[in-house]
Amino acid sequence: MAKLVDLTKKPYNLSADQINWVEDIISNMTDEEKVGQLFVNLFFPGKDEYSGNALTNEQIVQKYHIGGARYKGQDSEQVQNLLNELQSYSKVPLLVAANCDAGGNGATNDGTYIASGAQAEAAGDPSVAYNAGYVSGVEATALGVNTNFDPCVDILQNWRNTIVNTRAYGTNADSVIKYTNAYLEGLTQSEIIQCIKHWPGDGTEERDQHLVLGVNELSVDEWENSFGRVYRNHIDNGVEMIMAGHIALPEYQKILDPSLEDKDILPATLAPELIQDLLKTKLDFNGMVITDAAHMLGMTSAMRREDYVPQSIAAGCDMFLFFNDIEEDYMFMMNGYKNGVITEERMTDALRRILGLKAKLNLHVKKAEGTLLKDKSELDVIGCDKHLEMRADAADKGITLVKDTQQNLPISPETHRRIQLYYLEGEKNAVNATSDQDNTLNFIVEELERRGYEVTVNDGNTRVKGKTLEYRENVDLALTISNVAGYGAQNNYRIQWKTAMSNEVPWYVWEVPTVFASLNFTTHLHDATMVKTYINAYNDNEENIRQLFDKLEGKSEFKGTPNENVWANKWQAKL
Repeated sequence: MAKLVDLTKKPYNLSADQINWVEDIISNMTDEEKVGQLFVNLFFPGKDEYSGNALTNEQIVQKYHIGGARYKGQDSEQVQNLLNELQSYSKVPLLVAANCDAGGNGATNDGTYIASGAQAEAAGDPSVAYNAGYVSGVEATALGVNTNFDPCVDILQNWRNTIVNTRAYGTNADSVIKYTNAYLEGLTQSEIIQCIKHWPGDGTEERDQHLVLGVNELSVDEWENSFGRVYRNHIDNGVEMIMAGHIALPEYQKILDPSLEDKDILPATLAPELIQDLLKTKLDFNGMVITDAAHMLGMTSAMRREDYVPQSIAAGCDMFLFFNDIEEDYMFMMNGYKNGVITEERMTDALRRILGLKAKLNLHVKKAEGTLLKDKSELDVIGCDKHLEMRADAADKGITLVKDTQQNLPISPETHRRIQLYYLEGEKNAVNATSDQDNTLNFIVEELERRGYEVTVNDGNTRVKGKTLEYRENVDLALTISNVAGYGAQNNYRIQWKTAMSNEVPWYVWEVPTVFASLNFTTHLHDATMVKTYINAYNDNEENIRQLFDKLEGKSEFKGTPNENVWANKWQAKL
């Protein structure tokens, strides 16, 4: 029997008045309003770029009674205006979510990046993770966000995995617990719902559930001693929301339901044995479960959409993240409710869990008092001096010298004036890119020139290298900076040289001093084992880049510590 929510207990701890509001709303809802509460829509300031619907935001909210909102990133004033607009249209206040993995930059384009999970782990100081959570909460709530779809509590067991390479806080349960606890302590200094992800755990394989069913192949004991420990920790601490990934856990699923065969294995988002039985019953999670984005192949390849839309709720998820076609998905959910795929008990339980979070935040009270909408003056906190100091501290503590076996450091304009710069990039307009690649390259060149270097940007679109003796005569330092980012177009991301046998491949490591620095993924030594000086700088914001150069010049020591995954299981990477 499915375990039902208790709004008097953790993580809700609602008062009698708050519970009465929840029950009154449910009892007065039409079927259309009930179904609408189950959906989170992705909103845009202008035209919907993804689903192609022609409705205005007001029509979407009022016609379909949406329960929650995500939004396409814009500058802070635009985001705040959009979120105020959406809340003003909604009869029942909306849960409004952002993805603040590493700071306020996850909520708005001008938000403050602090540190990714990888950078926080490398820093070895929980205050870095705390500050990332703190700034995430402060800057997001200034916009009108009341829910954060973070932190990522996955464990990076497989070095080939690039989905959580920078987002995971470690390679073992102890590290993940240590740093995500700190992040959430910082986040909850603001009035915002916490959501951890991706249940039942990413990081064990290299594939991406945007493109294929994710599979966590751990045995029951292995899972319990790793991901199980992480989730129990956060459930005990009162986390309010968990995002279910399109990830299967077949060894555990077959124990929970011995009738299951390989052909029956579904992602957690559609598997009652993982949501109802394991998460809500065995782990005693009394909060709300939301699906990961419903356009991902880990879900869409499981069955017909008209089946998996209601099946996600029937399986125990309480909210459904994103429409494909609004009218059609809404119809699919309504049909599932009317034909009994979603039982009355399951619908009511989901609504209580959703509305219970809104009550916990007293959104209904704020709406009645006229304080729900945000004021423009609240945006002053975004990018404030305090937050920029936290970013600088995180960069100082996190940037990591992985190796310098050739003793190429430090560098200076006096000894390494003429730099041949090799700039490696990934997808143009990558989904998770933090800045424009051209702007980043321009800043790198300008910063090096400001320090007194002469910089030549290499053209990697040719395999022609020229005479090596002339190269040695004309170049004092080969500086390779990788800013590879992206997901959703490949199962994992590695360096892709601009052409076959490109002249940017580090053929030059024995010709001139060579330094390789990554501004994102941490495992590029797999594809560049030949380099003798390698640094992980974690992000392409200007502060991290400036501090990277300070450390290359010996003006500041490298303080970060790498985890074992940086070596990519390659002995030659350590040479």
